Amino acid sequence: MSFGKTTPILRIFDEAKALEFYVDFLGFKIDWQHRFEANFPLYVQVSRGECVLHLSEHHGDATPGSALRIETDELEAFQQQLLAKDYKFSHPQIQAMPWGSQDMTIADPFGNRLVFTNAISV
Repeated sequence: MSFGKTTPILRIFDEAKALEFYVDFLGFKIDWQHRFEANFPLYVQVSRGECVLHLSEHHGDATPGSALRIETDELEAFQQQLLAKDYKFSHPQIQAMPWGSQDMTIADPFGNRLVFTNAISV
């Protein structure tokens, strides 16, 4: 038995703020967007490398305040990229965790926590 990749769905409430954070700040790209009609909620897929996220304005798709861990092998370089953007809502720092990983936690504008980590291989 095998399982495929996981694609988390994160609840968003404002399209402009979501794209400013995920695309402009974090450097994800928009893969596709969907609305049933004009002025309907947005559902969008963004990605950076192999990391794929779904962002949804649809009520009931996800719960605000979710947390997810995203592994990267270049945590320090990513942190420097983010700090260079001088995004006024986040100045991410790397923290050494007691279990041995280095983590950088960033909250999106909707209370979701993205933990970028150089997680320990087992």
